[in-house]
Amino acid sequence: MTQITSSPSDVADAAKVSQRRWLTLTVVALAQLMVVLDSTVVNIALPAAQTDLGFSDGDRQWVLTAYSLAFGSLLLLGGRLSDLIGRKRTFIIGLIGFAVASALGGAAESFGTLVAARALQGAFGALLAPTALAVLTTTFTIPKERARAFGIFGAIAGAGGAVGLLLGGFLTERFDWRWNLYINVFIAIIGVIGAAIYVSESKRTGPRPKLDIPGTVLISGGLFGLVYGFANAETDGWGSPLTWGMLAGAAVLLVAFVLWQRRAAHPLLPLKIVLDRNRGAAFASVLIAGAGMFGIFLFVTYYLQSSLMFSPIQTGLAFLPMIGMLVLAAQLSTNIFVPRFGPKIMVPTGMILAMIGMILLTRLDLDSSYAANVLPALMVMGFGMGTIMPASMQSATLGVDREFAGVASAMVNTSQQVGGSIGVALLNTLAATAATDYLAANAPVTATVAANAAIASYATAYWWGAGFFALGAVASALLFRRRGQGLSLSAHPAAPAARAGASDVADAVPMPVH
Repeated sequence: MTQITSSPSDVADAAKVSQRRWLTLTVVALAQLMVVLDSTVVNIALPAAQTDLGFSDGDRQWVLTAYSLAFGSLLLLGGRLSDLIGRKRTFIIGLIGFAVASALGGAAESFGTLVAARALQGAFGALLAPTALAVLTTTFTIPKERARAFGIFGAIAGAGGAVGLLLGGFLTERFDWRWNLYINVFIAIIGVIGAAIYVSESKRTGPRPKLDIPGTVLISGGLFGLVYGFANAETDGWGSPLTWGMLAGAAVLLVAFVLWQRRAAHPLLPLKIVLDRNRGAAFASVLIAGAGMFGIFLFVTYYLQSSLMFSPIQTGLAFLPMIGMLVLAAQLSTNIFVPRFGPKIMVPTGMILAMIGMILLTRLDLDSSYAANVLPALMVMGFGMGTIMPASMQSATLGVDREFAGVASAMVNTSQQVGGSIGVALLNTLAATAATDYLAANAPVTATVAANAAIASYATAYWWGAGFFALGAVASALLFRRRGQGLSLSAHPAAPAARAGASDVADAVPMPVH
């Protein structure tokens, strides 16, 4: 029997290819962090920006909504463009555009300029976020390396919001609110240099596909209406005709999009991507986790600053243990638990842990302390999110054809963004109703009654958040396939045939087990 051995030069080439992959991950993770943290870093800067630029309380929500509208409605288009014009090129364009928009927002001297810059940030973020995940998906095809890479990426996706709170508090207190936007310029410069050196250009095989213009218009309009409708519910309430008009219009456009995708020659989102049970379960899990996660940041931030009188920096620091648990769980999950048990076990487990964390938060009152009451709940929540996200993100992109990696990745971001929009709007409305009912039942209104009304509103939001995660636990347990059945994290996809040269050597050389 002939024994196949690898020469020293082959091993050296394999090591270089492996090192390049991890440097690519560093660049991609940096871009992902910039996009994710930007959704929360501006929250803490908003009061200072409002004082500086002089806009009203009614207008201030547009600083946040402009970003989420552009980001949420253009994600699928951004993902498809990365498939059509090349991921490296799209990635660099997204980084440069995001930096320019951030600089414009940081230099804004009027409310209109700030809102326009935020919308532009959202548009380039929609180009950047799915491309980053698509680069990761097509770069890491060796199962063990893929698991580690997605563990890191999933941790960043889950922890970016909390990092934004910490960074926003520090920059606002020590410098100026404008630095919450300017900081993106420096991150993007590093990202562009890294992408130019380490990100490989995707190679096309076969004829160049065309962009599905009707599908793009339908899905962008549908997602815009969906995000706008829920954002409007947050400000004008669920009884607003504009709220229901936007949501009804979104439903019509989304149904039309699905019908069009069934007959389009070059569909924007091939339905087979979504209809696979594991991927469908993954998208649903990311949506539910996004709804719960955005809610936890919002209401715990209110509680820490309004009830416990934390400063912005103290509030950001308060979330650090949660980030630590999230990162720990992500690494344990991807390296040990997911390969052994699969997403059918791990995602419901994470949902249950997140639900327990939410229930612990319902016990908070005016006499609660951070160390004894808030900290345990945040740590449980962090471990739960770190268990949910990596397995879901791997399942969502596993087995997708390379030509559709961008749009499949965009669906992950779309699910998280739409989930966050739904969660914030719904939980805000429920919390506001609970506060109003409490005040009506405990007249006359004193400072203590008002403070307790806020606590009651937070508790209502936490209970509903716990319900979201309970629904996610049941849905993921039912939808995910058992380990080894069809597409799952235990089914290792073969490396694409197009990979050649040193990449093939890297696959042939056994990787060290850590």
